[in-house]
Amino acid sequence: MDNLLILAADPAAWVALTTLIAMEVVLGIDNLLFISILTNKLPEHQRERARMIGIGAALILRLVLLSLVFVIVQLTEPVLTLFGQSFSWRDMILIGGGLFLVWKATKEIHHSVDPDPGPDMFGGGTVAMNFAAAVAQILLLDLVFSLDSIITAVGMTQHVEIMVIAVVFTVIVMLLAATPLAQFISANPTVVILALSFLFMIGMTLIAEGFGVKVPKGYIYAAMAFSAVVEGLNMLSRRSRSRLQEGAKRNTVQR
Repeated sequence: MDNLLILAADPAAWVALTTLIAMEVVLGIDNLLFISILTNKLPEHQRERARMIGIGAALILRLVLLSLVFVIVQLTEPVLTLFGQSFSWRDMILIGGGLFLVWKATKEIHHSVDPDPGPDMFGGGTVAMNFAAAVAQILLLDLVFSLDSIITAVGMTQHVEIMVIAVVFTVIVMLLAATPLAQFISANPTVVILALSFLFMIGMTLIAEGFGVKVPKGYIYAAMAFSAVVEGLNMLSRRSRSRLQEGAKRNTVQR
C-alpha cells in the first residue's frame, strides 16, 4: 500500500502507467482478434463461455508471469545457437506461436474462400471436442501473447504495481470488447478475411522477432488501421448499393 501511495504522488509513474496501458491494450488486440475468430466457430450457446475462459486465462497467465518477472527476464538470455544465430527461450516461444498463427490463419482463409472446404478445420466429431479444441488453442496463444506482453511491460517500467494495474485494465477492456467484436466479425463475412490477414501478419511479425528482426509495431498497427478504414468504406458502399437496389425493387412493384 505504501508503494502505491508513493507511486500515486510520482508524475513519472502516471506517465509510465498511461503509456503502458496504451501499449498493453494495443498488444491485447492481437489476442482478442484470435479469440473472437476462434469462438465464432463454436455453437452459439458456447461462444460466450469460451471467450470468458480465454480472456480469464489471459489475465491469470499475465499475473502469474508477473509474479515470475525475474525468471521471465532471464528467458531473453541466449540458450541455443544455430548457424551463427542465437536463440533464447523467448525467441523460440515467439517463433512457435508465430508459426501456429500463420498456419491457423492460412487454414482459415482457405476454409473461407474454398467453395468446398471439407470438414471444419477445428476437427472433432462432437461439439465437446470442438469446444475443447478451441479452448486449448486459445490457451496456447494466450501464453505467447502474455509472454510478449509482460516482457514489453518489464522493458517500460520496473514497478510491478504499475504492471499489475496495466494488465488488469487491459483485460477488463478485452472483456468489454470481446462479445461486440465477435458479433461484428460474425455479421460481416468480409471482415473475417481481413481479421485473418491481420493474424497472418502478426504471426509473421512474431517469427521475425524470434529471429532477432525488430519490426516496429507502429508500422504493423498503422497498416491494420488503414486496411480497416478501407474495409469500412467498402461496407458503407455495399450498404448504399443494397438500399438503392431495394428502393428500385419497391418502385418496380408499386408500378
